[in-house]
Amino acid sequence: MPIYATNSGTRRELIPAGNYIGRCYQMIHIGTVQETYLGEPKQFNKVRIGWELPTERKVFKEENGEQPYVISKEFTLSMNEKSNLRKMLASWRGKDFGEDEAKKFDITKLLGVACMINIIHKPKASDPTTVYEQIASITPVPKGMKAPDQENKNVVLSYEAFDWDIFNSLPDFLKDKIKSSIEFSKIQQPNHIHSHNNEPEYSNDLPF
Repeated sequence: MPIYATNSGTRRELIPAGNYIGRCYQMIHIGTVQETYLGEPKQFNKVRIGWELPTERKVFKEENGEQPYVISKEFTLSMNEKSNLRKMLASWRGKDFGEDEAKKFDITKLLGVACMINIIHKPKASDPTTVYEQIASITPVPKGMKAPDQENKNVVLSYEAFDWDIFNSLPDFLKDKIKSSIEFSKIQQPNHIHSHNNEPEYSNDLPF
């Protein structure tokens, strides 16, 4: 009797390309993983940042009613002036970072902060027939425009206090990448906590 493996899944509905009000609600520290850069294996400390789009909604589960779409993007945890994370943050706040600020910036300050997100559609390099959505840019919310209140609870996965419930709720592709990190391999038990230094504080009238 044959046993067939099939692909009966449907492609996820893409968020239409365009500009949206967004609000940051998720911060997932992936950890230090190996990737290929310019043909060479390199180690990068990665984070995945997520936003909800309150004006773009869908019923994902009948019992929950309409909920906002969410979108996320992965960055290397670097505040080097050429890093994608710093470029995105500077665009979001409308101002680059000072020398002291850039030395050490707590990205959890982004949680709950509103922004404008420009989403584009791009074909996958490995399969041009498959299109995916991508965040092209993040900018401040224009003056006079009010962003809706946040709906999703803030979600933070940090190795300083690793939350296994949050980890287990993540999609498999993200859990697998986290499992490949140096930091994950050091975790011996669910309540393992790494020591850490106090973060420097900065105050200004910018969103973060």
